[in-house]
Amino acid sequence: MTTPPAPRLRSHRPAWAGRNYTLLTTAAVVTGLGNAGALIAAAFAVLEAGGDGGDVGLVAAARTLPLVVFLLIGGALADRLPRHRVMVAANSLNCVSQAAFAVLVLSGEARLWQMAVLSALGGTGQAFFSPAAEGMLLSSVTRQQAARAFALFRMGVNGAQIGGAALGGALIAVVGPGWVLAVDAAAFAVAGALRSLLDVSAVPRREPGGGMVRDLREGWREVVGRPWLWSIVVQFSVVNAVVGAAESVFGPLVAEDHLGGARPWGFALAAFGAGTVLGGLLMVRWRPRRLLLAGSLSVLPLSLPSAALAVPVPVPALVTVMFLVGVSIEVFGVSWMTALHQEIPEDKLSRVSAYDWFGSVAMVPLATALTGPAEEAFGRTASLWGCSALILALTLAVLTVPDVRRLRRSETTPVAEGGPTAEDTAPKPVSPR
Repeated sequence: MTTPPAPRLRSHRPAWAGRNYTLLTTAAVVTGLGNAGALIAAAFAVLEAGGDGGDVGLVAAARTLPLVVFLLIGGALADRLPRHRVMVAANSLNCVSQAAFAVLVLSGEARLWQMAVLSALGGTGQAFFSPAAEGMLLSSVTRQQAARAFALFRMGVNGAQIGGAALGGALIAVVGPGWVLAVDAAAFAVAGALRSLLDVSAVPRREPGGGMVRDLREGWREVVGRPWLWSIVVQFSVVNAVVGAAESVFGPLVAEDHLGGARPWGFALAAFGAGTVLGGLLMVRWRPRRLLLAGSLSVLPLSLPSAALAVPVPVPALVTVMFLVGVSIEVFGVSWMTALHQEIPEDKLSRVSAYDWFGSVAMVPLATALTGPAEEAFGRTASLWGCSALILALTLAVLTVPDVRRLRRSETTPVAEGGPTAEDTAPKPVSPR
């Protein structure tokens, strides 16, 4: 008499969420938890070492500069080499740099130049990691399930960042910033181990390239050959810079002078984070037919926080505004990722992603640096109204681009669990009117 086979355990993940998608999402949540607290810890580490606000800004800038410098190279490299290897190497660099940062802080011997150098190494790792990670994520799901997959991914990452910031702030108060940095180093180690398990057998083999410059040129042609793509990249190069300057500089100043200090501004930022989670839930079920039309219309509310700070509105109104903006930006984010997944050839995803990231971060340091002079020249209220008007003008300009209004979601039948086929990842032209 034979013994019947033991029943197989059923997976609780959706049928479309394959191995790579699950590993990528889990790893992103782990690093999101660590990174959110580490950003706060780095600032407090500088202050505990005797630095001031300018020194905190210097260390933050040290991280941003290599991110801008190496992003395009990172994108070309990720389309030339197996993406998961680039991701693991970048995670290893981040792990080592954060561990060294933690040791310096815990020893009480950290100096400003050392913290700046280690932050720069962290930014370098992110520059090589981000295009590879986005390309890997975009190629891990089928076209039919892309929007749902990206919504759940972003919801997980946003939730991790909210929880990580809260947990990191509490841990800094209890055990100090050094241990929070050590936790972030451990998170990078765990995430790197998870990403080393990614299966790339279903990813089409890349043809040998003709050099880094040629690879970058091909990526550039992909961007400039699509009006919907380059127009939105240009739009967000300014929008991200303006929003970043308003929220990182003007927001705390307005809160201090008119809203009662840091606590209400913290509530507003927390409301924004909660809004992103709700926006992710919305995009799990909502599948707008005209992807970029819906996404671009959802950018218009980004003008509201600057206007609310210019008035300034009472705290409950500001919290409400930030919550609604969090919801709306997720509509754009998921729509944007779905459009890239649908329209860009798989072998060029990382290069296009690198140009997208470059546009998103390149002007942020400049805008932040110009915030003070703008306030002196025009006043804080006028500067904030200017931020709001600039966001509105650029978004309305993008809506005049025909391809932004016309690009439609493409529906295909699902493929096997192993991953998308070459047919699924092939680009499709923008639909005619």
